[in-house]
Amino acid sequence: MNTEAICPNATLYERLGKRPGIEAIATDIFNNHMKNPLINTRYANSDPANVIRLVTEMCCAGFGGPETYSGKDMISAHKGMNINAVEFVAVCDDVLAALDMHNVGKREKDEILCILYSLKNEVVHL
Repeated sequence: MNTEAICPNATLYERLGKRPGIEAIATDIFNNHMKNPLINTRYANSDPANVIRLVTEMCCAGFGGPETYSGKDMISAHKGMNINAVEFVAVCDDVLAALDMHNVGKREKDEILCILYSLKNEVVHL
C-alpha cells in the first residue's frame, strides 16, 4: 500500500509500518549481518533479541515514532571496536537488502541511507 497517497506527510516511521514493520526489518538486518562474512564475527557473542530491540528502538525514535531509544549513543556503542569503512559499507548493504525484502520504496531507502551515512563518523574509527 502506498501510504504517501493516503497521507503525503507521513513520517518515515509511518511509511515503514510503525513499530511492527520496523521490528521486522531490524530482525532481517540482524539475520543478514549474521550471514555476512565481512561482519558476522562482530555479532557472534551478542544477544540477538537485545540487538534487534535496540535497533528497533533507535530506528523508531529516529524515524519519527513515539518510542524512546534506551541504548548508548553511537560513539559510546562503537568505541574501541575499530570498525573500518569496508565493514560500514557491509552493514549498509545488509540494511538495503533487508529493506528490499520488505519491498521498501526508493524514497525510504534513500532516506535511510542518508541517515546511516550521517552516523558514519560516529561509527567508523581506526
